[in-house]
Parts: sequence; structure tokens; C-alpha cells
Amino acid sequence: MAQLKAQVTQVDPVWDRIRDEAEIAVTATPGMGSMMHASILQHRRFEDALGYRLAMKLASSEMSAQDLRDMTEAAYADSPDVVQAARADLVATFERDPACLRMLQPLIFFKGFQAIQVHRLAHWMWQNDQQDFAYFLQMRASESFGVDIHPGARIGRGIMIDHAHSVVIGETAVIGDNVSMLHSVTLGGTGKEEEKRHPTIQDGVLIGAGAKVLGNITIGHCSRIAAGSVVLHDVESKKTVAGVPAKVVGEAGCSQPSILMDHMLGPVEL
Repeated sequence: MAQLKAQVTQVDPVWDRIRDEAEIAVTATPGMGSMMHASILQHRRFEDALGYRLAMKLASSEMSAQDLRDMTEAAYADSPDVVQAARADLVATFERDPACLRMLQPLIFFKGFQAIQVHRLAHWMWQNDQQDFAYFLQMRASESFGVDIHPGARIGRGIMIDHAHSVVIGETAVIGDNVSMLHSVTLGGTGKEEEKRHPTIQDGVLIGAGAKVLGNITIGHCSRIAAGSVVLHDVESKKTVAGVPAKVVGEAGCSQPSILMDHMLGPVEL
């Protein structure tokens, strides 16, 4: 029975599919063989490949790739939930982004996925009294991906940040599960309060490109924020808000806006 259980726990369909896709990619484009082997095919587990890829993206003259890989291994060993969250983020990106045709794409190419995974490592550091290392990861993620997420921010699973450029998430922000957002989103503060000063985004919310959500407010689950909106007050669940400042313009339009990724507004209530 113990042997059977061990065999079951080793099944990883996400990782198996990524490896299969990498082998197909090498056959189709032999010039990618070295990169695919180094990034995917030489590794035994998903977390090993993820740690390697992040280390390659973040390494600099100030911090070697090997030091960063040692850090990722320690984090993943101490907190398997970080790895499971990464799998959920990857699947979310594959399912929601029409430009994502293979599961290997977020791992290898998509800076939104990679930036979230760097934040997960930085948050682990933050929680384990390694704040300076956490700040270093925040800095390098901002420099490498154009995404600035404070290590203290709490982020759930199944997160998709499409395009991701210029996304800013503040220290006391809280993001639930299955949230989707596009580029240039800001979850910021409105002053210098020292307590909770950033938004809480509940499960299933869709945030359009360029939206700014500011202050200690709550965006109810399965709501939509239209592109370019500035949200300064709480939003009820399953509503659509738009404008500067944002106002409720209707219902969310579907039960799972962050998954369907429908940004179109219906008739606006004037």
C-alpha cells in the first residue's frame, strides 16, 4: 500500500505535459534544443525547472544563479504550497490567455507568470525574517519583468497577469484566488497610513488594463473593473464598475468573469 501511495504522489500531469511539449519544440525547432534542455528536459520535477528558470532570469553580478537556485530549493522544500500555487497559476494562464497555446509557454516566456512566482518566493522570505533578500527579489523582478509587487502582499492561487508590464501591487494588498488582471494595473494606497492601506481583491475578480484600485477598500468576489478605471470605494460582489472615479455600471455579466475574460460592457446605466 505504501509503495502504491508513493507511485500515486509522483504523478504530475502538468509537468509531464510540459516535458512532452518541450520535446516537440526541439524537434520542430532544433535551434531551441539547448534552451529547452537546460530549462526543462534536464530537470526531474516541475519545481526544479521553475527554480532554474527564475534563477536564470534574476541572476546578476550581485547574485549568482546558483545562490538563487539554492534559495528556491529551500523555499520549495519548506513550503510545498508555493509550488502548488505555481501550478495553479500556470494552468490559469493556459486556460484564460488565448495567446497561450502550450503549458510550457508561461514557464519559459511569460513574464506575468514568472513575476508572480518571484513574488511567491519573496513572500516566503518576508515571512521567514529574510526581508533584505525579499527586497532584493522585488527589485530584480521589477528590473527584469517591469512588475513591482511588495513582498508583504498576500496573493492567492490561480492568478493570471496578462502582458504584466507596469503592474504595481502594494505591501498590504490582499488578492484572493482565481483573479485575472492585465497590464498597468495598480493596487495602491492613498496616503501614508501604516496599517492596512491597500485594496483587498476577493476571489474571481477581473481587472482591466490600466485600472487603478486605491486605498483600503474591498472589491467583492466575481466583480469586473473596466480598463482605465480609478476605483476609490468598495465594490459589491458580481458588479461591473467603470470610469474615473469608478461607478457601478451594471452586473458582472457572468458568474466567473476572471475565467471567461470578457471585458465588454453591456448597456450602461446612466
